[in-house]
Amino acid sequence: MSGIQDATRSPWKTATLAGMASYLDASALVTSGIAIGGYYAGPLQLGAGTIGSLLGLQTLAFAAGALSGGRLGDRFGRRKIFTLSLVLYAAGVLLLLVAAGPALLYAGVMATGLAIGADLPVSLALVNEEAPAGKKGTMVVFSGMLWLAGIVAVLGLTSFMGAQGILGGRILFAHLLVVAVVVLLLRLSLRESAEWTAARRAAEARPTAVSETMEFSRVRDLFRAPTVYALLATGLYYATWNLGANTLGQFGTFLWTALAKGEVAQFSQLTLLGLPTGFLAGLVFMRVVDRPARHAWFAAGTALIVIAWALPALLGPSKFTLVAVMLISGLGNSFAGESIYKVWSQELFPTLLRATAQGVTMAFTRAVAGLAALGTPVFALGHTRLFFGLLLALMLVAALIGLAWVPRLPKALPPEEPMSPTTPAPATSRRSAA
Repeated sequence: MSGIQDATRSPWKTATLAGMASYLDASALVTSGIAIGGYYAGPLQLGAGTIGSLLGLQTLAFAAGALSGGRLGDRFGRRKIFTLSLVLYAAGVLLLLVAAGPALLYAGVMATGLAIGADLPVSLALVNEEAPAGKKGTMVVFSGMLWLAGIVAVLGLTSFMGAQGILGGRILFAHLLVVAVVVLLLRLSLRESAEWTAARRAAEARPTAVSETMEFSRVRDLFRAPTVYALLATGLYYATWNLGANTLGQFGTFLWTALAKGEVAQFSQLTLLGLPTGFLAGLVFMRVVDRPARHAWFAAGTALIVIAWALPALLGPSKFTLVAVMLISGLGNSFAGESIYKVWSQELFPTLLRATAQGVTMAFTRAVAGLAALGTPVFALGHTRLFFGLLLALMLVAALIGLAWVPRLPKALPPEEPMSPTTPAPATSRRSAA
């Protein structure tokens, strides 16, 4: 695409700084679960209901942020939105850092949830749009490696810092604040997406009547073929898969201590065992994600996720099954789950709807997860076998969507080849998305 890449642009720099949205997302999710559900719970007298409402509210706030931030990113540009969202993120983390009671905790989880929700779809769109042809999937998957790095950093701190009680939680939130400020300063050197700029200029240059029929840039175009099918498939896949991942991320510590009678530091140390394998698997997926072999790797990852959740569902929760589900599903997630969802979300939607579509599917996913989180602690304690059985069923639904539906969807055309919603997509747009 002429004019999209120039000598002054560094795709890997963009992929790293924009992709740090994934680091901040994962580290905020895990930090909130450990700090609020573990370190803060005793000193601040937080009961199971309060913990569930705080973590659930953070997830619901993410949903609201993704919905609004994704659309604003398509309307006003990637750079403005991810800069403002990171300022809000830093402010929210600061509130969580100094909180001495539930009031500031509620304000903090609201602010951080809104911020990471707005940042993620816009930043991923920028990574994709600044990546060279043939490397777009690779760089989007690289953002998933940063998501894993965020988990490693938090669990590493939890395992080895030695701090207990409220001090332990404050150290974890201080880590988030430092990283957010550094990334914010470095992001100021990034330019606006050239692909978004070109697509926006092209849309504005067309008469309104023509633009409405030839350019996929309006919200209502998401709900017309072919984009509506991509919206449904990616949204349902991400939502069903994420309920399992979100449970481990937000409530892994709670389940470990409440159901398996383990300790917080022990849980973090055991979780760290599987992360090097997940990192290496992610490097493998980066090499194959832009090739036809991607589908076979995705199928293998999906099988591992299903097997992992079958263990606590069939054998019951114990230290063995909870560790197994973390390690096995973590390996499977390197080739499926959020990694492949992010790639599909770039490939299946046109430029001026890309962040909007991701915002919608992320909002739906996090809203479902947030509502589920409100009752997770109580439900997991009172109906343990049913709880894990439902999570296994959801993994099977996600597998069916990813293996049977998504491969049938057409990829979006490049911005210089706008497609009319009333005409069939040409052969070049019907390449499999998986």
